[in-house]
Order: sequence, then structure tokens, then C-alpha cells
Amino acid sequence: MIGYIGKRMIAIIPIVFIATLVTFGLIHISPVDPAEAYLTAAHIYPTPELLAEKRHEFGLDRPLLTQYVDTLKRITQLDFGTSYLTNKPVIDEVKDKFPATAELALWSILFSALVSIPLGILAAVYKNSWIDMVSRAISYFGASIPQFWLGYLLIFFFAVKLDWLPVEGRGSWENLVLPTLTLSMVMIALYTRMLRTSVLEQLQEAYVQYARTRGIRERVIMLKHVLKIAITPFITGMGMTMGRLLTGTIIVEQVFSWPGFGRYFVEAIFNRDIPVIQCYVFISACLFIVCNLIVDLVQLYMDPRISAKGRAEH
Repeated sequence: MIGYIGKRMIAIIPIVFIATLVTFGLIHISPVDPAEAYLTAAHIYPTPELLAEKRHEFGLDRPLLTQYVDTLKRITQLDFGTSYLTNKPVIDEVKDKFPATAELALWSILFSALVSIPLGILAAVYKNSWIDMVSRAISYFGASIPQFWLGYLLIFFFAVKLDWLPVEGRGSWENLVLPTLTLSMVMIALYTRMLRTSVLEQLQEAYVQYARTRGIRERVIMLKHVLKIAITPFITGMGMTMGRLLTGTIIVEQVFSWPGFGRYFVEAIFNRDIPVIQCYVFISACLFIVCNLIVDLVQLYMDPRISAKGRAEH
């Protein structure tokens, strides 16, 4: 396992390098001039003299290779520059915004797992029963309704009409309820059906029939054998979803005015805050890489044959 982890860690290096290269290239082929964006955000009229001064200050008049090397050096030191809008270090603002997004992501993943795992298993075990029908209805509803529309519906009923929960902001558990429900509904719909399908496939396998003929109890077959294999795609999907949630649940954060990483990125786009955009793209790439690595390690722990298969292929 140590060798497998080492190979995966080494493979991260070129991926991060490509992410920095793509980000650097997109910024430089963009029609937005960083110097002009900075002056505009500071409410200063961009005269040719000021533009030339800022371009020299930002190093934009140097060769592209030199600029890219300097960018890599600053990124290794977690120095993403200063926000054009607030004149504060970008990394400090990210440290302030990211915990809110992480909190919302973790609660959404937890709630989704607590609902979708038992619901998906019961829907498979009691196929075509009322439980299966309910799971299908929930899945169809969650998959078909847009997140922003669901968020506004929840606000209308639970905040405006019933006055049970706050509309926006962060501070208490009550603020978490509506955005968590909004995010979780899509995941519950997806992973309930995924787990149901996976369990049904495993129940048709020969090893299940053999275990039944040996007189092993159905509960033992389900928990010890079927679920261990059937839950693998579920874990993969959850890991990918976790990466997406940690990069900022942009729509939900906008609807509920949640002070998170995604909303911070949207504001940066509107204000052409290039250092923030560059930081967001880089951190998002790293988060997806880390989440994928964690998922692979969990799957390796649950099924050591993955490592053996990888060695055989090489």
C-alpha cells in the first residue's frame, strides 16, 4: 500500500503543474488586462501612464516564461497576491471563506449518506414495494428540480410563510438547515438510485446464491458481502461530489447569501479580480486531486485487489 500511495503522490506533481500552466495561460489570453482590472476595481481612471506603471509593477512587461516561473515560486509559498477589490492578501481571504464552504459541504455529504444508504439498500431488498416507490419518487424529484428553484421554494415555505428558519447568513445550526437540504436533495436522488442498482446487481451474483444455500442469514450476506462491494461506486461518487462541494457550492451560496468560497469566486469574476480567480482555480484543482486520492485509498482498503490489479497492468 505504501508503494501505491507513493506512486499516486508522485502522479500529483504533473497534474498540479498542468493546472498552474492552464491557469496562467487562460489569464494571459483573456481580453481582460490585469492592470486595467486593478485600476477599475480601485475606481481609478486607467490612463495610459497608469496602465504602463501598473503593468511594470505586476511584471506584465517581462517575458512570459519569466512571469510563469515567478508565478510558480509564489504559489509554492502560497502567495497568490493581493485582491484588487479589498487590497488584502488573497490567501488570508480564502482562509476566512473556506471554512464556511467546508462546513456546508460536510453537513450536506453526511445528511445525504444517512438518507441515501439505507433508502437505497431497502429499495433494492424490497424491490417494487412501497419503499422502492418512495425512493423512486424522491429520486425523480431531486434529479429534476433545479437547485436554485428548490432553494427559493424552501425559503418561501420555511422562512417566509412559516417563519421557522432564517433566510440567509451563517452563525447557528438553523442557518445550515435550508442550504443543506437544498444541496442534499440532488445527491440523495443520485446516490439512492446508484446504490439500489449496485445492490441489485450483487444480489444476482453466484456468491450470494451460494451463501444462501449454505444457510447464511440474509442480514449477514447483505452486510458482510453484498454491501462491501456494492458501496464502492457510492464511495467514488461521494468523493467526486465532495471535491465539487469544497470548491464552492456557488448557486446555493448565492441563494442563501452563504459567505463561502464559491460566492467569493463569483464576486471576483464580476469584479475581474484576477488574483482571486487564479487562486480559486489552483485550489480547486488541488482539492479535486486530494479527494480523488482519498477515494482511491478508501477503495484500496476495502478491496486490496485494486493494488494487485494495478501492479499486474504495469
